[in-house]
Amino acid sequence: MKFTLSWLKDHLETDASLDQITEKLTALGLEVEGVQDRSKELAPFRVAHVVSAEKHPDADKLRVLMVDTGAGTLQVVCGAPNARAGMKGVFAPEGTYVPGSDITLKKGVIRGVESNGMMCSKRELKLSDEHEGIIELPDDAPVGAGFADYAGLNDPVIDINLTPDRADCAGVRGIARDLAAAGMGRLKPLTEGRLNATPVPGSFKSPIGVEIESLDACPYYVGRYFRGVKNGPSPQWLQDKLTAIGLRPISILVDITNYITFDVSRPLHAFDADKVKGGIVVRLAREGETLPALNGKEYQLDPAMTVIADHERAEALGGIIGGEASGCTEETTNVFLEAAIFDTVRTAQTGRRLGIESDARYRLERGVDPAAVVEGIERATRLILDLCGGEASEIVTAGAEPKWKRTLTLRPGRVAALGGVELPRDRQERILTDLGFTLEGEDAEGRLVVGVPSWRADVHGEADLVEEVLRVHGFDAIPATPLPRETVLTRPALTLKQRRVALAKRTLAARGLSEAVTWSFLSGAVAELFGGGEPGLRLVNPISSDLDVMRPSILPNLIQAAGRNADRGYADVRLFEVGAAFRNPAPDGQDSVAAGIRAGAAVPRHWAEKARGVDVFDAKADALAVLEAVGAPAANLQVTTDAPGWYHPGRSGVLRLGPTVMARFGEIHPSVLETLGVKGPVVGFEVMLDAVPLPKKKGGTAKPMVQLSAFQPVERDFAFVVDRKVEADKILRAVKGADKALVKDVAVFDVYEGPGVGEGRKSVAVSVTYQPTTATLTDEAIEAVGQKIVASVVKATGGNLRA
Repeated sequence: MKFTLSWLKDHLETDASLDQITEKLTALGLEVEGVQDRSKELAPFRVAHVVSAEKHPDADKLRVLMVDTGAGTLQVVCGAPNARAGMKGVFAPEGTYVPGSDITLKKGVIRGVESNGMMCSKRELKLSDEHEGIIELPDDAPVGAGFADYAGLNDPVIDINLTPDRADCAGVRGIARDLAAAGMGRLKPLTEGRLNATPVPGSFKSPIGVEIESLDACPYYVGRYFRGVKNGPSPQWLQDKLTAIGLRPISILVDITNYITFDVSRPLHAFDADKVKGGIVVRLAREGETLPALNGKEYQLDPAMTVIADHERAEALGGIIGGEASGCTEETTNVFLEAAIFDTVRTAQTGRRLGIESDARYRLERGVDPAAVVEGIERATRLILDLCGGEASEIVTAGAEPKWKRTLTLRPGRVAALGGVELPRDRQERILTDLGFTLEGEDAEGRLVVGVPSWRADVHGEADLVEEVLRVHGFDAIPATPLPRETVLTRPALTLKQRRVALAKRTLAARGLSEAVTWSFLSGAVAELFGGGEPGLRLVNPISSDLDVMRPSILPNLIQAAGRNADRGYADVRLFEVGAAFRNPAPDGQDSVAAGIRAGAAVPRHWAEKARGVDVFDAKADALAVLEAVGAPAANLQVTTDAPGWYHPGRSGVLRLGPTVMARFGEIHPSVLETLGVKGPVVGFEVMLDAVPLPKKKGGTAKPMVQLSAFQPVERDFAFVVDRKVEADKILRAVKGADKALVKDVAVFDVYEGPGVGEGRKSVAVSVTYQPTTATLTDEAIEAVGQKIVASVVKATGGNLRA
């Protein structure tokens, strides 16, 4: 939302400086994005008088000017066709930065003639696109005066970032009201000068009537007929206001509607009444209907869209844009002016579907003041009659003003309870009154009964009233109060379950993966590849047609990100994300998941190391690392081969704790990669953080004492011949279970298949570490443990010790 300082002062009587105003706006929640002060940018430019203009001796299209700048006379070479003796224009001296040309002037020689500075066109000063000639000023323009001051360009433009709930501040008056309530001045009544909204009595009945076919789409429509108007260029004050905020002046009638739109957030539209056939009908569009719009484009309409039509065709899109056929031109002499309330949701959906951004849509989809429809017509009536002449008809209406009146109650003590600031009751009442709320006494319990103004559709409860009081009083006035300390020793602010997210991220980052943050939704076709497709997870209003379903897994987004990297020459990718995956729309249908992928080479080409691609064991190691970091009993996990269908059936697995799935890992199925357009191999994992059980407290929260043995550990190697379908994990569990007190660690160091072990069998070699705690092991004890290990493995796997 842009406005100038002088425009603000049309509504706010204030002596506050620009800096004070911008600081207060941000404090009120109307965050200032920037301030453009053209007077600083145009400070070097001066009004100058061309004393003489002679033809350049060596160039037919150039003239040598002698220019009186007020501080002396300088020679300037100029190529503008309108440069002549006696005219007044805008001069830029040497060293001036010219914003429209992005150059800094230097003294130069042009075709052998010295030139000092330049005479400027409007485009060079970024006043318009006109550059056919230099700026011509009136004869009474004071030579040597600053051009910005002379032309009224010393009016700063303020740009605020308006949040969707503050629709009332989409007009300058709403902003002025907030500033006045905050003590920055007095809000002027709508009876002064250009603000005058006093009703104008109509002198005849409108020849154009209005009717509404769909009250859901447009509950209230107001119109007024004007005859005998004279359209043309707007007065300079109106053009300056619109130009300053980036709008192009068009004609008086159009400029008035734009002015009222920004001034009080009341969108209007003017029809050339002679082009309206019969009367105005507000209805839904018909199937196949089209609208050539004022922006030069033709739009295909559908029955979900609201149109303003006459008795033959659609003339405008309700609340969005007018039609070209009935637009006002300089030949317009009779006008029908519209002000209406349109359904906010339908307006937003229509604008998005057709891709139309307009100032009217911006305000009407957020909600405008329902009580100011007639008021907007009356203000525009006075401006039209003053600037265009003519006569105004009686106002015609259809529908009724939406019911907006409501009251809320406020307990004065809630300001301190919710906001931490003790404010006297009269101060609270004064703030609410200045914001436009009405005080209607007290109820039986002593609570203030507060009437909400029509323009504050965002205020619905007592907490909203408290916020308004705190906002205007100043959030910076809320004292900083430390939380009470309940114990001598501090306690962690986060629970173990909450810390798991950070632990998972740190672990994966330490393993060389880079964190990614992707959308929480994806394409419906992709979601089905990963077990999605639940109807309840489909978005009603997606931001894009290919982002229409909540993601059932994080993996597809990461895989597609890897594909985009590969397309740009980065094939070896390691990505992870910790976030939500969605099983169903129920409250418990969301899982916290740590997921990651590896693509390309696991070990890059190197002279000292053999290169290899990523494989299932890389993904398994990542999953196990995360589970260990978040406190899962990794030693008790079991590996099964029932991974879901997006994994390769022979190169994937599931880590379980009993029946509970803790993680899934494996190589991504080639058909899935082909559908996503990604070249393999790609491996991935998904760790279900919510499934990891919390540790049980046993006698307190202190960690157990570390038990260190004083005796030498002993390592022994065993090789077992088993059926090739036997998992190595089964052998490891059998070894550990042979003597839990003595067997400290077990690791596989070799797997062999081939001659010497038999068809369909394999040899698995393991290294076993014995750690005694009471005495040094004797040979007999070592031999006894070895026999236990062999017996345990034979029983568990049906294999035998390799000879």
